[in-house]
Amino acid sequence: MARYQPKDRFFQKAKAEGLRARSAFKLQELLQKVGARGLPGGSVLDLGAAPGGWLQIFSRIVGPRGRVVGVDLVPIAPIAPNVATLAGDVHDPAIVAKLRELAPTGFAAVTSDMAPKTSGIAATDCARSMELVELAFSIAKQQLHPGGTFLAKVFMGPDVDPFVATQLRPAFEKIQRVRPEATREGSREIYLCGVGYKPPTTT
Repeated sequence: MARYQPKDRFFQKAKAEGLRARSAFKLQELLQKVGARGLPGGSVLDLGAAPGGWLQIFSRIVGPRGRVVGVDLVPIAPIAPNVATLAGDVHDPAIVAKLRELAPTGFAAVTSDMAPKTSGIAATDCARSMELVELAFSIAKQQLHPGGTFLAKVFMGPDVDPFVATQLRPAFEKIQRVRPEATREGSREIYLCGVGYKPPTTT
């Protein structure tokens, strides 16, 4: 197993650039690969947003006319005027109502860097990670603009391929799986990226 290095070069780079988390560099690479359609001047919902590294990047991209909303179970320290944060569970109807209040027309992108507390048992950790991705996608289906973008972290396991084939692929124009350079060596995580959201047609 690869040796865990908590203060690697990405940690040092994040500290030097005033970013709250090294994961900000993962997001930068993801957006380079999938694009930032609708984000300048638009709206973003980031799930599992603490400590705020992704929020910092999105704040710069959407600009002063845009809006970024971060949700996490723990409070997030203020970032910028165009960033609002909510502390709570995304299952909570009060959080959902607040999202509608902050972005009545929905979001150009819904992202998730949520990860479960790991047990060390690969099958268990992958299953828990998959549950979080399914939760993020269920929220995206309620909040995402047509043509919008969905990015979510997942631990690779046997349930990922069926989920991509039956849930994501029909819902987006393009699907990519990306493992950013800043991912720690030995990690099972990848990011599922959906571009060009196609809402279900109603009859």
